[in-house]
Amino acid sequence: MLLKAKSNDAKEPIAIATDVKFEENCKKVVDQVVSEFGQIDILVNNAAERYYVTAIEEITESRLERIFRTNIFSQFFMARHSLKYMKEGSCIINTASAKAYTGGSQFLDYSSTKGAIVTFTRGLRQLLISKGIRVNAVSPGPVWTPIQPASLPAEKVASLGSDVPMDRAAQPYEIAPSYVFLASNECSSYFNGQVLHPNGGLIVNA
Repeated sequence: MLLKAKSNDAKEPIAIATDVKFEENCKKVVDQVVSEFGQIDILVNNAAERYYVTAIEEITESRLERIFRTNIFSQFFMARHSLKYMKEGSCIINTASAKAYTGGSQFLDYSSTKGAIVTFTRGLRQLLISKGIRVNAVSPGPVWTPIQPASLPAEKVASLGSDVPMDRAAQPYEIAPSYVFLASNECSSYFNGQVLHPNGGLIVNA
């Protein structure tokens, strides 16, 4: 998660270790940020976990709940508590995935949460539009982040990105400008409930 808060003192950013699966922890993070900076202008929901599967039978009830808590419950909780301190011109940016559109059978539970994030984004923007708070999402394709070696067999890591037209995975710096664009009212003031797709050329019709 990334929460940005402006302050007249231009204080240094802070890092807060927590388990965002649970609402009380998300509230504590928000309260600590507000205590330090006074307000919240931008919320980026980016927490996720993922496991490789070959059959639905491999997905236990406890793991399904864990992944939904990490990937989508946390976005509800962080948004709910951050909104108390957001004003007109603030924005929320959620991280979805190309798997929300292509399916991703090898990450069935993960892909399901990413689809939920797209719907959450579109619904929340309707609730907040009268407050002047924009809600958008970024839906990356394959990216070289720690989740790849942590959740993929070695042979899949070696071929990461080979299934997209550009035939490679992205580096994080290639995805970051999408977040900067959506965070800037000067650049994206007419974007609301939208999803940006830095995905190496996949056509997802969304």
